[in-house]
Amino acid sequence: MDKVADMLTVIRNAQAAGKPAVAVPYSALKYNIAKILERRGYVATVEKRSRKAKKNGKARPCLEISLKYVDSVLAITGCEKVSRPGQRIYVPASDIKRVKQGKGIGIISTSKGLMTEYDAKKQNIGGEILCQIW
Repeated sequence: MDKVADMLTVIRNAQAAGKPAVAVPYSALKYNIAKILERRGYVATVEKRSRKAKKNGKARPCLEISLKYVDSVLAITGCEKVSRPGQRIYVPASDIKRVKQGKGIGIISTSKGLMTEYDAKKQNIGGEILCQIW
């Protein structure tokens, strides 16, 4: 299963339903992606919390993401998972393109960590394109 695609789907569905927040299972990759979305203004807040599992009662960490609406309009109008487990998409810094003519962001996994496509191009670093948000 692709956990990043699942997180993006949960966010997209929750916004379509008008929910104020979502909870997704924690991973460091998902946390870093959510923090980038928070810094760029696509979600309101991101917090790591623990919640009890229903079956065995163990506490498991999860990410609680508060969604952002601007005058009841969705902050995230679309998202797309670019690189998939069966087909990874890598680009050199010279081939990094803007998302929706600069209206969105692309999240790239580089040797220096996760960053937006703008930051990767600025630092002249290529990597794997994980997703695009607009």
